[in-house]
Amino acid sequence: MNNPYCPVKGKIIDIKEETSNIKTFRLNLDKNISFKTGQFIELTVPGIGEAPFTPSSNPKIEDTMDVTIMKVGRVTEILHGLKPGDEIAVRGPYGMGYPLKEFEGKEILIVGGGVGLAPLRSLILALLNDRKKYKKLVVKYGSRTPKDIVYKDLLREWANNKDMELEITVDAGDETWKGNVGLITTLIKRDMGVDVKNSVAIVCGPPIMMKFSTFKLIDIGYEPRHIYLSMEKNMSCGIGKCGHCRIGPYYACKDGPVFTYDKISGLHGIWE
Repeated sequence: MNNPYCPVKGKIIDIKEETSNIKTFRLNLDKNISFKTGQFIELTVPGIGEAPFTPSSNPKIEDTMDVTIMKVGRVTEILHGLKPGDEIAVRGPYGMGYPLKEFEGKEILIVGGGVGLAPLRSLILALLNDRKKYKKLVVKYGSRTPKDIVYKDLLREWANNKDMELEITVDAGDETWKGNVGLITTLIKRDMGVDVKNSVAIVCGPPIMMKFSTFKLIDIGYEPRHIYLSMEKNMSCGIGKCGHCRIGPYYACKDGPVFTYDKISGLHGIWE
């Protein structure tokens, strides 16, 4: 019988500093782990502990895996101190990913905030793998300041990609910023060129950003069942045993972390 808590060993092979407190780690594992975009893994620092993260890499690539991590706690602080060659371990993947089959033939609106672009990066790369299956791909991304923008090189590449539309905003600009200034909700508009009636919206970011982005999407005509939220809860065990990630009758680790808003609307604590 397989032990669900037994991870696959591996090493960090590259580290990219995205911002002052966010890094992307490229992992090479002793055994390839394939995942569906939107699923998460438990990343272990041997002898220290583990934490859940959603891979940010293209799910088509199986010999390496990228994970983008913000330094916010004990395990992530130690991860930020690791170097290429250091050992890690991974178990998973867990949970339900984005239902790409249901997105086919539709216009896709992606709304990301801060490091919430990490799981969305994997989703966008997956959509671009089969771009002809989707009618339109529109990405709206917001960060607090220009210095807090992640994946700067990739965003420049996407800005010139004719297969997608990208718009970026910052809450507060600086002397280098020539783009839009304002909250992410300022980019969600009735006249943004998306056919709301034939569209799905995918939102990921800080809870307060997800809350008001969802409300704005409903205000411009999206039905709750067409709004997909990636709920980042305390998914400790990853297999629905510990109960730390409970959202009403659901467990984010096995019923999510991707939920449509109609399933969780009204449940206690979804924006916490």
